[in-house]
Amino acid sequence: MNTPITVQYKINAPVEKVWNALTDKNKMKSWYFDIQDFTLEVGKEFNFYEPGEEKKYHHQCHILEIIPNEKLKHTWSYPELSDAVTTVTWELQKEDIGTLVKLTHENVESFEGLGENFSKASFTEGWNKIIGKSMKEYVKK
Repeated sequence: MNTPITVQYKINAPVEKVWNALTDKNKMKSWYFDIQDFTLEVGKEFNFYEPGEEKKYHHQCHILEIIPNEKLKHTWSYPELSDAVTTVTWELQKEDIGTLVKLTHENVESFEGLGENFSKASFTEGWNKIIGKSMKEYVKK
């Protein structure tokens, strides 16, 4: 049975500010990835690579669901390496002070044959750094 990765952090910023950081491609490149073709619209595809000049690991995603200031759900795949497609769901919950950010990445086990960089442990570590450090620091500014 596949157990999804769930990463959750409370960020001391209004939900609208966190949503804008998550959905504005110009803001995303400051804390997440440089996604030139990102358009916030269900059905749209977006592509990006790991940071660096070598254009490592082509990521391809399709937006599945949008609830403004609450939820962004999209696929996550590596079309040059595998036919496997996983799902990433970002959920934002307004709290008294700040925003609870919850990320769920489903079916990561389908990437296991691609090597250690695609293991569940590697994805968990990556998501914790992205949300718990990069996003948190970015939205505090």
